[in-house]
Amino acid sequence: MGYEVVMIMKALVVSLVVGAVAGAHHPSSKMVPAMYVFGDSTLDVGNNNYLQGAGVPRANRPYYGVDFPGSKPTGRFSNGYNMADFIAKTLGFERSPMAYLGLKAHNYVIPRALTRGVSYASAGAGILDSTNAGNNIPLSQQVRYFQETKAEMESKVGPHVVGDLLSKSFFLLGVGSNDLFAFSTALARQNRTATQADVAAFVSSLVSNYSTTITELYQLGARKFGIINVGPVGCVPRVRVLSPTGNCSDGLNQLAAGFDGALKTLLAGIAANNKLPGMGYSIADSYNLTQATLGDPMAAGFASSDSACCGTGRLGAQGDCGPTASLCASRDRYIFWDSIHTTQRAAKIGARAFYDGPTSFTTPINFKQLAHN
Repeated sequence: MGYEVVMIMKALVVSLVVGAVAGAHHPSSKMVPAMYVFGDSTLDVGNNNYLQGAGVPRANRPYYGVDFPGSKPTGRFSNGYNMADFIAKTLGFERSPMAYLGLKAHNYVIPRALTRGVSYASAGAGILDSTNAGNNIPLSQQVRYFQETKAEMESKVGPHVVGDLLSKSFFLLGVGSNDLFAFSTALARQNRTATQADVAAFVSSLVSNYSTTITELYQLGARKFGIINVGPVGCVPRVRVLSPTGNCSDGLNQLAAGFDGALKTLLAGIAANNKLPGMGYSIADSYNLTQATLGDPMAAGFASSDSACCGTGRLGAQGDCGPTASLCASRDRYIFWDSIHTTQRAAKIGARAFYDGPTSFTTPINFKQLAHN
């Protein structure tokens, strides 16, 4: 890992500490009126707790939430707060908006939607409806839930008020990893390697559906899009443990990089051709930030970069995180919390980088600039 990247990571950590001391992560007032969240388990704050079925991924048991206030599992796939929480904090909120299905269960969607926002993110969700079908709220359904929310908001306070609110609100999207896992798993079951044509068709389908999602949200009133790309999923412990040497899967990482490149091209094209007038966006480069961190974990204060803090077996990745799993003592020293998801501290560093960190980790603007636009 080059000297420049090491210095960037060290600067990020110093900035994080200084910001925490000075209160820089908690602005005195909200930068946006509300935040609406769409995506997968990296952003889910409890929607899956309300889904039925044995195959639904849930984080509703210890040791999930061990570092969350009250040390309780909330549905977040983290030892504490997750990426959605920390991005919300940078924007002036206490934490991520609450899960849609939780609010729905208590008939409280609209009051929160009008004052803080709503999270529709669901663990296991993909860009494609076919990804882990039946065990999550797919991205398309998340958008439909938001459409229903908007209609109820308008009936409560009127279209003009809602339109103004949504145009100033922050729309956070983070999805795609599960589609890549599903694609790779399907190929493995067929005992074959993807051809270039296979990959091209797959990435094209992802980008087409992502484009549809952005267009639909725009038509529903969204203007500020904070988009987290797919990280190097070939380096999570669950994938590493499949290698006798614990190495990352270059194939999965190349697939992620290819999708990220296509997503970047899509958004740049939308902007250049003014297809969605007034739309602003920021791509948070989870891929390069994670690669930088994995390349020199000590620069960011991590002692472990390949193992799960909560799990069983080799790399903590041969069994799920649960009450009988092994739990590391120094959770802030681990990048990975379980076999797929990062720790609270890793999420915090990432959110800081995406908010106002080095320009190499966001394009064309950062989340702070997007919120102010």
